[in-house]
Amino acid sequence: MSSRARQLGLLLAFGGVLLVLPLLLTPNLVNAVIKMMIAGLFALSFSLAMGQAGMLSFGHSAYYGLGAFATLHLMKAVERSFVAWPTPLLPLAGAAAGLLCGLAFGWLATQRTGVYFAMVTLALAELLFTLAPTWNSVFGGEAGISTMRMNSWSIDFATDRGVYYLTLAWVVGSTWCLWAFTRTPMGRLALAVRDNEHRLRFLGFNTHGAKTLIFAVSTMFTGVAGALLAIANEATNYTIFSAQASANVVLQTFIGGAGTFLGPALGAATMTFFARVTSDLTRSWLLYQGLVFVIVMLFVPDGIGGLISVHARRLRASAFKHLTLPYLVCLVVGVLLLVGVVFTVESVHVLLSDAYAVLRRTNGGALVPYGLFGRQFHPLSPWTWAIPVVSILAGAALLPVARRLTRHGWSRAVGESAA
Repeated sequence: MSSRARQLGLLLAFGGVLLVLPLLLTPNLVNAVIKMMIAGLFALSFSLAMGQAGMLSFGHSAYYGLGAFATLHLMKAVERSFVAWPTPLLPLAGAAAGLLCGLAFGWLATQRTGVYFAMVTLALAELLFTLAPTWNSVFGGEAGISTMRMNSWSIDFATDRGVYYLTLAWVVGSTWCLWAFTRTPMGRLALAVRDNEHRLRFLGFNTHGAKTLIFAVSTMFTGVAGALLAIANEATNYTIFSAQASANVVLQTFIGGAGTFLGPALGAATMTFFARVTSDLTRSWLLYQGLVFVIVMLFVPDGIGGLISVHARRLRASAFKHLTLPYLVCLVVGVLLLVGVVFTVESVHVLLSDAYAVLRRTNGGALVPYGLFGRQFHPLSPWTWAIPVVSILAGAALLPVARRLTRHGWSRAVGESAA
């Protein structure tokens, strides 16, 4: 089977899974998948500007939020019967808002490059974040805007299933459009802008105009992502403009791998699901999210998508047998380090919590056992801290072995694939 046929088969299988997924999952998990798809489109749109054209924007949440608010205003107009607009076409309002604001703000921001460009985009987003609570007629003040989805085209959008298929259709269509744009002359020009803008300018290209257009295309699809979020939540407020939203998409893009097309979407979907799960389990979930970013940057600098791409591009299926043992050892190392770090972080969190301080006061200020993972641990017992210490030391001791085995396994796998 040829490589293209295999890729097409995998794509069709993945599409089939996405189509039947709402029939197999609970409404809560369907909602989680919706948010993962929206985050993936947001990251893909951001990656067009950053990964393709080298424009690192710290203010993409501005266009994400503008797309959401534009869609909510249109939804309110439909709800009050001011206009007749079908629900499946609501994201066009977000696309229009993202495109127009991207052209205006992009024309200003792209007059600078590098750090200065990043600071200008951040300033524009922070300006909206500051002014939005005071513009009640546009952004609804601190409470924001809320509305209801209306049924259209005989489709019930009151359920998560209807929203799922609407989101899936727009995400797939937008992803294809973004991919097609990268294959156009303007998309190729974006790579040249990233690699050597001064050379392009010397050759007579209008780099400012090209960067403005590329940035506007990126913000247009960012607006679509914001529109889908507004449709899913039926509400939003000024916090959507926050620097945290912009920072999240930057981290997710790097974790997924900005050097591959679908890598940012994979990173965004993974980290969105990770945040949803860990935020229900611990208050330290943001710390774990930061640790994931640090680990990926240290050991997989090309991101998850880059790692998958290297395996698919350089290795034949039969060569993976050389990597089974190295990857099993890497898994053991990861589990040992994870146990040690999680136990330490959660123990420190409990010991420094207000609830534990109250418990100590009721016992005369003495250190008392604390509950963790369904068991009781005493902070003064050496056995309590032996768990993380032994786990971390064992993981650290096995780490050089895992790296040596991985290098050896890779050399054998690449050699067999090249033969």
